[in-house]
Order: sequence, then C-alpha cells, then structure tokens
Amino acid sequence: MATVILVRHGRTTANVSGMLAGRTPGVDLDEVGRAQAISTAERLADVPLAAVVASPLERCAQTAGHILDAQSAAPTSAVESAITECDYGDWQGQPLSLLSLEPLWTVVQAQPSAVTFPGGESLAAMQARSVGAIRRWDAAIEAEHGPNAVWVAVSHGDIIKSVLADALGMHLDLFQRITVAPASVSIIRYGSTRPTVVTTNSDAGDLSWLQHTAPAADAPVGGGAGTQPAARAGS
Repeated sequence: MATVILVRHGRTTANVSGMLAGRTPGVDLDEVGRAQAISTAERLADVPLAAVVASPLERCAQTAGHILDAQSAAPTSAVESAITECDYGDWQGQPLSLLSLEPLWTVVQAQPSAVTFPGGESLAAMQARSVGAIRRWDAAIEAEHGPNAVWVAVSHGDIIKSVLADALGMHLDLFQRITVAPASVSIIRYGSTRPTVVTTNSDAGDLSWLQHTAPAADAPVGGGAGTQPAARAGS
C-alpha cells in the first residue's frame, strides 16, 4: 500500500486576523506560515516523494512549493481541485467572532453532517469529494510507483480532518474531535482491508523512517515494535 502524507498549509494572514478565508483569492502564508512550511519541508527532505498534490489555493501552492524545493529528486507536482477548501458560501470572508454568534455555528460544532453553508457547500459533500480524491490519487500512485511509494497531499484543515475521520471509521459528526494545525503532518496508509492512520497533527520529529519501513498488510497484534528513525552517517 502507498503512504499518503496529509499536510495542512502554513499559517496565513487570514488565520491571524480571525477571518474565515474559504476560497478567497490572495490569502498567502505569513512570515510564521512560511517558517512552518519550510520546517515541514525539511522534515520531509529525507523521504523520496513520488508526488506532491496540492489544493489550487495560494496558501497550499506556497506550502507545496517549499516541500518540492527540499526534495533532492523532483517528484510529480499536481493541482487537485477536489481537495480545495470547503465552499463556505456566505460565511466566506467573515470574522469568526461574528460567525460564532450564528445559530448554524452550534450545528457545525455538534452535527456537521447536517450542515450546508448558506450559498455554499455541505460538509458531507466536502468530505465525499476530498476522500474520493485522496483515495483515487493513492491508488494511481501505488499503481505507478509500487506499494512503498510515499506522496504528499497539501490541503486545508477541515478537508484533512474529514479525510482522517473517514480513515478512522468515524462519523462526520465526530470530526471536530480532530485537530489539524498549520503545516502539520498526518499519515494514512490505505490497505486492502482497512486504512491505517499512522500519525495525526504532527509538527516535529524525524520522518526519514518512512523510506525504510515497508507497510504491513496486517495490524501487529499487541502493537508491534513501532518505527525507528533511520541511522545517520557516522552515528
């Protein structure tokens, strides 16, 4: 099975101002966000990536650019519209402080599967398109590069949370229990019988073990030995 690394874009100017950016054009990484993206790229530098697939929005393209720049060999680079941000409709561009006063806010928190944003998309539709795209890309990359292939999808917080919820077998109504911070890494391996969630919301630590650890077909009973960072030269 291939391995997909879900990377959220780094912090943006909208994150800092408390605006729900949605698909608003021109929302860029701020200085902290650029540093976060570079740090994540450095964590992935020792992992030969088969592909880097990104949402078309600027903040994801900028984050993906740092990841691509840190690779010694050039992975396939692609844009995937199906992992773009949720269409928040009339909520887009509004301050979160005001949106939190809306009656729909409580439903977003407690019953996301029932939410359709006014003038926009339902969270259920968002999850369906994003999960479908990730699984489709994963199957295509494994078919082309083999079961040990590792690839990156750069996307958005709610998108990644919904993909993780699906992989964990969680109902969409529980996806608010998952945290996905800016530039964080979450890792999924889709197997023939079930997905395996390897890591969620990771923002530090060595990832070079990904190039040395072959995915196991079955879950290790008792938990197994875990993963170990690759030995460095001279150590």
